[in-house]
Amino acid sequence: MKAIHSLVMLIVLAVVGSTFVEPVYSAELTMGEAINKAGRQRMLSQRIIKAYAMMGQDVGYRKAKKQLRASSALFESQLAELKGFKVNSDISDALLLVETQWEVVKEIISEKPKRIHVARLRTKSESLLHSTHQVVVLLESTLNNKMGHEVNIAGRQRMLTQRMASLYMLQSWNFADELYKTNYDQAVSEFDKALKELQAAPVNTAEINAGLVKVEQLWQVFKLSDRVKDGGFVPTLVTRSLDKILVKMNEITGQYAALVK
Repeated sequence: MKAIHSLVMLIVLAVVGSTFVEPVYSAELTMGEAINKAGRQRMLSQRIIKAYAMMGQDVGYRKAKKQLRASSALFESQLAELKGFKVNSDISDALLLVETQWEVVKEIISEKPKRIHVARLRTKSESLLHSTHQVVVLLESTLNNKMGHEVNIAGRQRMLTQRMASLYMLQSWNFADELYKTNYDQAVSEFDKALKELQAAPVNTAEINAGLVKVEQLWQVFKLSDRVKDGGFVPTLVTRSLDKILVKMNEITGQYAALVK
């Protein structure tokens, strides 16, 4: 059974490609790894919307389709791992809610992307984001030290990259809902604030600090890229820039997770 699961994970990695690499599957999760994976579920809830919106607009369609499929497969794989990581009944109940909400999202994205389904997908994905975040909070609360906090915050940065990307893509698809713009600006502000918090974290290793320096550089490039055209959109440039930050933040989150005892 373990061999079959490992084979599935290798297939998922091949589909995801170079923009985002999932760490090798572990049969027995540590608490740090569990928080890391639970946090990654938040990111996937947003990455799915981004890929869906890219496909709907025919922006990098083939790449977006691969991302959508890979994100769906990874979400299900990690959900199974987390359900098998028995901690307490509160976390088990929270994961059951995530599973129920995920089934609705999965049903929507199983069909060819259509503009008329976007509002429902966005609403259901917001609920999924909230529920996956609750799992992270509950896992973090079981620790007797504060080491899980950095894993949570760094992992949330991954989510924010894809949240910004999804909201940008929705606006470029001519969704004029003012809430999308407000949420986008809020995500930019939250990423900026959390990056500063991580840069000042006393637990940082030299490796983590070096990674955060790279993230800062990529972040400054991104803030220029989303303003390239006055009143226009450059979705390919912006999503590529945010995916680069995602990759680095994923590495850093893993490094923080390794510090959790």
